[in-house]
Amino acid sequence: MDLNAGDIVFQLIMFILLFGIIFAVYFFVRSLLTRTNKSNSVEQKLDRVIELLEKDKRD
Repeated sequence: MDLNAGDIVFQLIMFILLFGIIFAVYFFVRSLLTRTNKSNSVEQKLDRVIELLEKDKRD
């Protein structure tokens, strides 16, 4: 069983690439989930402001 240095380097690069793809997908999904949570928070604040403005107009 002969292992060349080029084979070892190639294997290391492929493992790094594989883990990089997995981490990239993970962080992409995580950023999408946090973005939806932030937009929900902004929507709730806007709804509250609209309610206060409507209440102010009535008074």
